[in-house]
Amino acid sequence: MATAKTEITAEPGVPQIVLTREFNAPRELVFRAYTDPELLVQWLGPRRMTMTIDYFDVRDAGRWRYTNGSEVGFHGVFHGTPSPENGIVQTFEFEGAPGHVSLETLTLEERGGKTLVRTNDIFQSVADRDAAVESGMEEGINESMERLDELLARLTSANQQE
Repeated sequence: MATAKTEITAEPGVPQIVLTREFNAPRELVFRAYTDPELLVQWLGPRRMTMTIDYFDVRDAGRWRYTNGSEVGFHGVFHGTPSPENGIVQTFEFEGAPGHVSLETLTLEERGGKTLVRTNDIFQSVADRDAAVESGMEEGINESMERLDELLARLTSANQQE
């Protein structure tokens, strides 16, 4: 089975990054993987790091924070009520660069049992976007998406056996 590829688009001069990836899983299951802290820690971040969630309140104005193998964390706030139909809108801030906040919108498009995930990150400036790109985020994103693919395959297989 060929592994899906994550498309990462960062147009020159535009303070935005768009990520696109198709998963061989239904939309509700993909949404659950993004919103259930027990599942999130199994796929988010590089394999060499251990994710720890301090809090993860998935609702309008709910806050979240996690660390990824270090004392420095990431945090944000959900805007609107996340759902499979409406997706997830949240702020995202790396605590190693405080004050540089991005707005992330994630949509989940059902495609005949598969789900197209599109994430649109808007940064406060092109310099902030470039700093994110230069931080090595591409490697972390690709590894996270591979891990999510593996998790969804396990969950789909377990659901089919029940």
